[in-house]
Amino acid sequence: MQLSKAKLNKNEEKKMYDIFYQTFADLGNKKEASIFLDDFLSPMEKIKLAKRLMIALYLEQGKSYDFIKQTIKVSSATIASVDKMMGKEGKGFLLALKKIEADRWAEQTAKKIDKFVKNVIGK
Repeated sequence: MQLSKAKLNKNEEKKMYDIFYQTFADLGNKKEASIFLDDFLSPMEKIKLAKRLMIALYLEQGKSYDFIKQTIKVSSATIASVDKMMGKEGKGFLLALKKIEADRWAEQTAKKIDKFVKNVIGK
């Protein structure tokens, strides 16, 4: 899809982004997100976005450029680009990384609670 060089009316542009962001925010789970993104992004666009997120996650975890290059098959330039984006403003990356960490914490906590309950009930 090629973008038109004609400028959108500011109100229409705001409306368009509001609807897009709200639709994305309303997706309830991974399956819905996958269905949505499959229709809206090409396979290459999905790969690029997913790799950027993994690069950010690995950088946040203190992984080396070499580790990241070997693990997700990206160039040093790509890693540096994400690193730079994270350092400049990085609010989107920071938000995503906080959500990932919260999900991991919740998953680990749920496993601990489940194990505790099984031990208590099992006795």
